Amino acid sequence: MHTLESATLTVPGARLYFEVRGAGPLLLLVPGGASDAEVFRDLADELAACHRVVTYDPRGISRSRLDGPLPEPWLDTQADDVARLLDHLAREGEAVQVFGSCAGGLVALELMVRDPARVRLAVVHEPPAVGLLPDAARHAAFFDEVYATFRREGVPAALDRFRALFGGKAAPRLREAADNSEFFLAHVMLPSSRCVPDLTALAAVADRIVTAGGRESRTYDVHRPAVVLAQRLGRGLVEFPGGHVGYAKHPASFAQQLAGILAVPRPAAG
Repeated sequence: MHTLESATLTVPGARLYFEVRGAGPLLLLVPGGASDAEVFRDLADELAACHRVVTYDPRGISRSRLDGPLPEPWLDTQADDVARLLDHLAREGEAVQVFGSCAGGLVALELMVRDPARVRLAVVHEPPAVGLLPDAARHAAFFDEVYATFRREGVPAALDRFRALFGGKAAPRLREAADNSEFFLAHVMLPSSRCVPDLTALAAVADRIVTAGGRESRTYDVHRPAVVLAQRLGRGLVEFPGGHVGYAKHPASFAQQLAGILAVPRPAAG
């Protein structure tokens, strides 16, 4: 077991909780939805054999306390927080690798667009970029309906409606430091699902982007944006073990495949 160090970083309007384990090239794991650093615990332990792995709770989630109102827009705030975290932890001039899950994948892509010299590789696993889909309007209406259900009937009813993204099955239960379902429904679901990646900017760095999906989620709506994103960037979709949260359900095999991808020589960041 690798030594785990945890701390908080004060940023404008919040205090970000983060954890660092292992040694080697810096690898940042960005959670999505209502998840916090706990969702990556087993994956991070596996990857720490050859990486300095950083996990964190996004602003307003679990141990990352708010000191003021949530700034907007959502994606800019998330990318700002990640950039500050990397400023704090990365060595001067060090290019980092980033794995982003679900909405965390959108943050990883935004970081690549903003500062391509900083990101050596971004692995993006099933980002909810439904705006890329031909039936984007239907999906936007779906998320609006889930949000309206949340406001009208509360969290359980909204989560029951949300399960349509997973083929009608309940969203997978995940390890977490606190239940962030209400915060997700109130502040994350709509803005993250409305984010559309800057394909023009990403095309210029597509050789340093790996778009991924779960083998077991191929038939679910949550998988479709990854397929379209890979196609639009002229890249193949990489399939990982498990479904939308394969990194949590199959951490050893997921880590093995991810470590292999991270080890492939890439063009220099910049």
